[in-house]
Parts: sequence; C-alpha cells; structure tokens
Amino acid sequence: MAITRISNIANTLPDDSISNSKFTDIVNFKNIIINGDMSIAQRGTSTASVSSAGYYSIDRWRVNGQTFGAWTQSQSTDVPTGQGFTKSFKMDCTTANGSLSSNSFSIISQRIEGQNLQYIKKGTANAESLTLSFWVKSNKTGTYIAEIFDEDNTRQISKSYTIDSANTWEKKTITFAGDTTGTLDNDNARSLEIDFWLLAGTDFTSGTLNTSWNSNTNTNRAIGQVNLADSTANEWLITGVQLEAGTTASDFEFLPYDVNLRRCQRYFQKITGFVGYGISSTTFQASYSFPTPMRTNPSASQSAVLNISDGASNFAQSSATITTQNAQVGSWFGLFGNFSGLTQFRPYGKTTTDAILFSAEL
Repeated sequence: MAITRISNIANTLPDDSISNSKFTDIVNFKNIIINGDMSIAQRGTSTASVSSAGYYSIDRWRVNGQTFGAWTQSQSTDVPTGQGFTKSFKMDCTTANGSLSSNSFSIISQRIEGQNLQYIKKGTANAESLTLSFWVKSNKTGTYIAEIFDEDNTRQISKSYTIDSANTWEKKTITFAGDTTGTLDNDNARSLEIDFWLLAGTDFTSGTLNTSWNSNTNTNRAIGQVNLADSTANEWLITGVQLEAGTTASDFEFLPYDVNLRRCQRYFQKITGFVGYGISSTTFQASYSFPTPMRTNPSASQSAVLNISDGASNFAQSSATITTQNAQVGSWFGLFGNFSGLTQFRPYGKTTTDAILFSAEL
C-alpha cells in the first residue's frame, strides 16, 4: 500500500496562517501497524488463562510463545493522559513462571502482508529505515526487547528499550536501519512481524543482541529481556503503536473507528446475525456476504451452539457443529447440524448472541 504525502497545502492559505512544518506529519496510512490504538476487539475485551499461542482479544495482536505461565489478556481503559488514546492492550500475569526453561518465551506480535510493505524497498540499495514508536507501562522496570522479523528471508533485527519508572506511561521510539538484503514477497502472506518480548529463556538470550539486520540466530534475539512472568503482580500495557518509514517518529495516526474496523475485518470477522433455511430436520444452511472482503478464504468456527427461529418456535443445536461448504474472500455458506424438528426449505434466522467466527489471520 503506497503512502502519499500532502504537500504545499500551506502555500494556498492566506498570510502563512499554517506553516509548512505543520504538514510534515500528514500521510495517508503512514502507520504500517493496524489497530495500533487498540480500539478494535471483535473477539472480546478480556480472555483469561492465556498460556499458548493465538489471537485472544484485541484485533491483529497475537500472543506467541511457550511455557510462559498464564495470563489474562484484556482491552484496558488505562491509557496515557492527554494523548488521545481510549484503549490499551494489557497482559496481566495470573500464573507465574519464575524459573524459565531454556526454550521459554512470550511475544506480543503483529504480522504484516508483503504487499503492504513494498514501498519500504527492503532488499535494495534504497531500503528505508523504519521507526517504531509506542506508549508502554509496567510495574516491572528494566530492559525489554522489540524486534522486526523477516519471515520471507529468515532475517531479524532487535533493539532494547527500558521501562524506567514503575506504573508510569512512557513513550518509546526505536529506529531500525533499512535492510539491503532480502526482498519481501509482493503477496498477501506474512512477510514482516513486529515483536514485543515479555520473557525469554536462554535459547534466546545466550548470545549477543543482534542490533543490525542478519540471518536469524535465536540466541541473539532477546538478550537482556526481563522475565515479566516471575510474579503474579506483574502486568504490561501498550498503546499507540506506530511503525513508519523514516528515521523519526511522527504523531500517532488516528483513524476513524469504521476505517480501523474494516482494516481488522480483512483478517477476522465475528458475525452474530444471518438467515438461512432448513435442508433437513437436523440441518440448517446459511450464507453470508462479508461487509469487508477477507485476506483469503476464511476458516469458520462457532463460539457456542447455534440458536435459530422460524418466527414461531426456537431451535437450538444439541452441540455445536459447522461445515463450511464454500468460503471465498467475499462470501461464505455452510451447514449447521445437530438440530431436531426443522422443516425442509423453511427459512430460519439466528436469534441470539452466539457467533460465527471467520478467520483469515496471517
């Protein structure tokens, strides 16, 4: 996705009422990160007992790791004062791991499509530097690691930042040099990953921190990283995450809520209402057209048993079961079994908040 600067606007205004310098930060979609203000949480605002990799609450942000204790992940209203943010991403340790295994690690990451990154010119002599800025807060002070990982070429670069004051929002800015090696695929698959480390065993900390682009060596990825899982008193919050081309951080790019939602729906959609009809006494067929085309043909799952109605009677599955018959980037239809008493060809509509979850995550 190309970025376009708005230039020479000030020259059209009378009396130099707004200087050109005011427009240096105006860029259309300058932020490579989606949902960096943590405002979209289609899956829900809180998930407890997070102890394995996956997407749990705030859109586009994934937990990766193993043997990292257990956590409650939530969308928090604790935000830096006076910065325009209303939500943050929070990790709260609920089961500690004070003695990490060598392969223990936990990362909060966002994965990015290669076709959205061609303008950074990675792998060429004109490769752009990237500047990462964000607000962070934790009770546990010390050294943390932020990393960019190139999935197409298995290359990475790590930089450290320090949480200086406990329980205080701090803004951090990190610049990563451009990488003249390893072009990114121009497709809709994962190319770059932005990683925020929360803990790391010796498999990731026994080398020398790799602060320049190189082929990946795990032992060089997270040297100095604190163990955020060493106490159930520990928590870590982040918001205002922005990654942009260049060597300086500009003001955070706030997008309208509906624009932000549509960008997230490319990867995940939670649907609570649709209609269909009975194709037998036990099976209901439904179809759905996505309001936003998805990144690729999605997988479908249920949050709970499905409840449907013909306007006179309600029907519920005895247990959740869904079979996708056809999934496209723009539409889907499938079959729901384990009903009883349906009438063939009679229309039914879904009646409750149980949801169908469509995922095309990277």
